[in-house]
Amino acid sequence: MKRRQFLAGTTAGLAVGAAGCVDSFTSLDGVSYGREPELVADRPAAIYYPTHTEEMAMGGMAQTDDGLAVSLAYTFPHRFWRVFKREGRYEAEQFSVDGDDAIHIMANIWDAETGVVLPVSSVDIAARGGNNVDERETVYPMLSQRMGFHYGDNYHLDGDDTYTVNVTVGATTATRFGGFEGRFDKPQTVTINLDYSEAARNELAYETYEDRQGDPGALSPMRMEMNGMAMPTGSVRDLGGTQLGTGRADDIRYAAAVLTDDRFGDAPYLAVTAATRYNELVVPSMGLAGTLTDSNGETVVESTSLEPSLDPELGFHYGAVVPGATGEETATIDVTTPPQVARHEGYETAFFETPTVELD
Repeated sequence: MKRRQFLAGTTAGLAVGAAGCVDSFTSLDGVSYGREPELVADRPAAIYYPTHTEEMAMGGMAQTDDGLAVSLAYTFPHRFWRVFKREGRYEAEQFSVDGDDAIHIMANIWDAETGVVLPVSSVDIAARGGNNVDERETVYPMLSQRMGFHYGDNYHLDGDDTYTVNVTVGATTATRFGGFEGRFDKPQTVTINLDYSEAARNELAYETYEDRQGDPGALSPMRMEMNGMAMPTGSVRDLGGTQLGTGRADDIRYAAAVLTDDRFGDAPYLAVTAATRYNELVVPSMGLAGTLTDSNGETVVESTSLEPSLDPELGFHYGAVVPGATGEETATIDVTTPPQVARHEGYETAFFETPTVELD
């Protein structure tokens, strides 16, 4: 496929919905931007209501030998944002729709038994069919208000057909516990037949939000189901253990707990979740460090890196072994790197601070 053209600026992409039909439009420079209305002029540096949503067409589902469920869906191609570091600061850059983009393809990856999403892998999508289409692309990890965490990109298809789509889920980079130990450690590929027609795509419903676009807040996640199976949106889970409190900064809610379950080893384990302020969706691809102090202000655990981790009960979280911790401490979380995940509209201006958050 082509490499993406992108536009400088800080902003993000889409969701899903219903109502109406809006024609595609083309800018003065000849670049098509699908059915999207103009962005809100003064977007807050926070989570906000997007301009619109578009319905999704469900494309198919398969399961890997390792028990991962993989689903495909698509909608109109649309703008989205990736995070880059420029001159010492992080910012979002808008990716435009290329002239040969036919769809925005979305892959959901989760453990079929527990419903835990995997925001710590690479995903390649290869499609064959239509008018000699034979494309392979590594798609981006993304956050959407309606879908939560998923993998996606604008994609080239040419001609109505049932496309053969191979989805390769790479080995996870996360630390794994319990029933996840020894799993997800090698690439696995599934094949899904994706029925596509331009006419069906053009009939996908579309809804705008003129009355609240740009306001602080977020749309509710949609219920997604395929082949009778509900697809998770990646909400954070209760940590259990001894709770250390919660805190919020830059529209991310942090929670922490100390656990002593055998699956975490002989020493206590510090688990931290990072979730969107609204709807509590997991926020991956961050750099976090944790410090624990006792009631006298003495440091029990020096600032220690919290590693991306997967657990059947806790789900995706950030964690570290913390010898000497009792669960009576005060936890402080340092954001060392803001989320590097790509964003749909409504998230692209948020999550760029690197605060220190004391939990209570």
